[in-house]
Amino acid sequence: MKGYYDFKEIERKWQNTWEKEGIFTPADETDKENYYVLEMFPYPSGNLHMGHVRVYSIGDVIARFKVMNGYNVLHPMGWDAFGLPAENAAIKHGNIHPQDWTWDNIDNMRKQMKAMGLSYDWDREVTTAKEDYYKWTQWFFVQMFKKGLAYKKKSSVNWCPDCETVLANEQVINNQCERCDTEVEQKELEQWFFKITDYAERLLEDHELLENWPEKVKVMQRNWIGRSEGMKINFPIKGLEETLDVFTTRPDTIYGASYMVLAPEHPLVDQLVAGTDREDEVKEFVHKVKKQKEMERTSPESAKMGMFTGAYALNPMTGEEIPIMLANYVLMGYGTGAIMAVPAHDQRDLDFALKYDLPVKVVIQPVDRKEKLTVEELAGEAYTGDGCLINSGKFNGLTVEEAFSAMASYMEKEGMGKIEVNYRLRDWLISRQRYWGTPIPIVYCDKCGVVPVPEEELPVKLPRDVEFSPGGESPLNKCDEFVNTECPECGGKARREIDTMDTFVDSSWYFLRYTDPHNDKLPFTKGQAEKWFPVDQYIGGVEHAILHLLYARFFTKVISDLGLTDVVEPFTNWLAQGMVLKDGAKMSKSKGNVVAPKDILGKYGADTARLFILFASPPEKDLEWSDKGVEGSERFLNRVWRLFSDHIEGLKNNSAKLDKELFTGNEKELYRELHLAIKRVTEDIGVRLNLNTAISAIMELTNACYHYLNEVEVINYSLLSETIDKLLLLLAPFAPHMTEELWHELGHDGFISQQAWPEYEEEALKKDEITIVVQINGKVRDKLKVEAEIDEESLKETVLKSQKVQDYTTDKEIVKFIVIPKKLVNIVVK
Repeated sequence: MKGYYDFKEIERKWQNTWEKEGIFTPADETDKENYYVLEMFPYPSGNLHMGHVRVYSIGDVIARFKVMNGYNVLHPMGWDAFGLPAENAAIKHGNIHPQDWTWDNIDNMRKQMKAMGLSYDWDREVTTAKEDYYKWTQWFFVQMFKKGLAYKKKSSVNWCPDCETVLANEQVINNQCERCDTEVEQKELEQWFFKITDYAERLLEDHELLENWPEKVKVMQRNWIGRSEGMKINFPIKGLEETLDVFTTRPDTIYGASYMVLAPEHPLVDQLVAGTDREDEVKEFVHKVKKQKEMERTSPESAKMGMFTGAYALNPMTGEEIPIMLANYVLMGYGTGAIMAVPAHDQRDLDFALKYDLPVKVVIQPVDRKEKLTVEELAGEAYTGDGCLINSGKFNGLTVEEAFSAMASYMEKEGMGKIEVNYRLRDWLISRQRYWGTPIPIVYCDKCGVVPVPEEELPVKLPRDVEFSPGGESPLNKCDEFVNTECPECGGKARREIDTMDTFVDSSWYFLRYTDPHNDKLPFTKGQAEKWFPVDQYIGGVEHAILHLLYARFFTKVISDLGLTDVVEPFTNWLAQGMVLKDGAKMSKSKGNVVAPKDILGKYGADTARLFILFASPPEKDLEWSDKGVEGSERFLNRVWRLFSDHIEGLKNNSAKLDKELFTGNEKELYRELHLAIKRVTEDIGVRLNLNTAISAIMELTNACYHYLNEVEVINYSLLSETIDKLLLLLAPFAPHMTEELWHELGHDGFISQQAWPEYEEEALKKDEITIVVQINGKVRDKLKVEAEIDEESLKETVLKSQKVQDYTTDKEIVKFIVIPKKLVNIVVK
């Protein structure tokens, strides 16, 4: 046996053996409890990065731990394979098709994952860009279309006038097209949406089912959904029959509404200014605002831009004329795209009113104030506190809470509006004007209109023979073979939808496909899904806490409503792992601080890489990369290896039975350290997911082994064998290759990852105790049981905590503290 861990030979050997024996495939039928552990699948960019190494190592430890604890574990992997980078690669290199680029990257990343020794069931591998997967993504679209959950409407998009194409947000850099640097505009186009807003309330209410999710993630989702109770108020427009509808959470402030604000995209804008001397100026203003990005328009720090339309609304409570303004800080996608501005009680409205010399009316003041609060007293600071109403007609004197109820009820009764619940959440825009994505299964017929592709004709396949050009237009638009088709209903001429779906759609149900990946009749059967679903432990980056997790929750509820599962929440537990940093920053090529996993695996091996990345930080915290830390992990593994190589003959030839009754002091201490380590590692992995402290406990047990060997003249090989066997089992989820090799070197049968997890003995955790007599000024005052090996400082602390000792020492000066080891303590006081 070599005196060091030869990872290159050993890791390759066991990876091949595991794959040949198929040991990571869960049983179809078993009495074991099923457990589903899943890490978010990656985009196949070509190479793993250290973030991948971290998240997959975390998941692998959990999966292996659960197997050893008697569970039937599903641990799959696949590829989120559609997306813009593949299309950009085709344009950049000219002779590379997105599919070939993607498939090559998948092959390379799969090899790197296997080199990490990850316990995936590769027979369940799914790839979202393959027809056998996106067929079912299209199937779900058709079901949602039939239920009214998929629909098409006009929406504002990023538009490059030079490329004459729609751009995704990630293609817009500093408000310029990433391809040609042309300034990007906002343009109204027909787009496909999923009606996620129909599920807003359920998405909020079902947070109660997510007891094991981080509270901060649920708060982020609640804020994103943005439920608010208020009222939709109808403001008549002077000179027109239409009303201007406004949703407000503060109907109690309507008497203070001194101007209205429309989003420049509001459909009433053209009607308000048509034929007026303001028409050209308004159009110019609208064009200017549309060039601004949403974040720029809504940020509190951004400059507020506005102008008067020349039109007036009427306050339904007073009949007073209110000027209708346009402003960049109001968006069409929020509420109704119009607001009633109450500048005295909203800082943003007040800043805008002061800038454009608009009226300000105070309608709320502190309850205990006797004289009316005036505009002058505001001094540019809106009053946003609680209080009672003033300048509000018959509602004067009511508290804000009382006025909300009274005024909303009155306005609803008088037909001025309706009490409603509104959401910040907007419907999910899924249209993408690109090639490399799931085709939307819709055709357009002059006779039949919008027609979904029949289920039996799915999938609508992406044509391979298309032309990519830097212009940015989707190649599908120029592919006559794809575009021109027959109407499924009348058989006449029709055109296919050329938009493809947002890749978030592909990743919103993949976790269910893993449960039945080879089914060609359905996306999955209910029986197979509920054998595993929901996912017991999901792991991924916190950057996906809102969109991906929200969309996955939405899809699961839709799928449940379709009757394919009774489960309504996809992930029982969710862990957001921290980032891997170097020199205090996220790794990136531009910063020159990238550490490539393939280099680390080549130099140190998978076990060292896994051990370091799990030991350096708790899973949910950011991790600072350290070359010295990697070297330290390598030294530790070799230290474990030498425990075996130095004593392999004694361990192999040991035949004596373990007899705890004959243990010496050193043997008792090693046995105690063994069971203390088992307890700590078991709880750190299985309860707290503190993988770093679990490794620390294994390191301490290794140190205890060396300490024992250095202290004794005759080695108790039955004890050492017992300890080392258990040490290997504890280390196996973290360093699977080395522990597998040593397990077999010791002559054990079976794979170490399929052995039973060790259990600790409560009795073994107890230290030997002795009785210490405590004297004060020579008289016995107490007797205390303490650990036999207690140090003098700990003994002093224990004695002084005794109530009997405190009865005789309180308010007295301790002159001496005399210790006779393992027998007596005498305290001298005066």
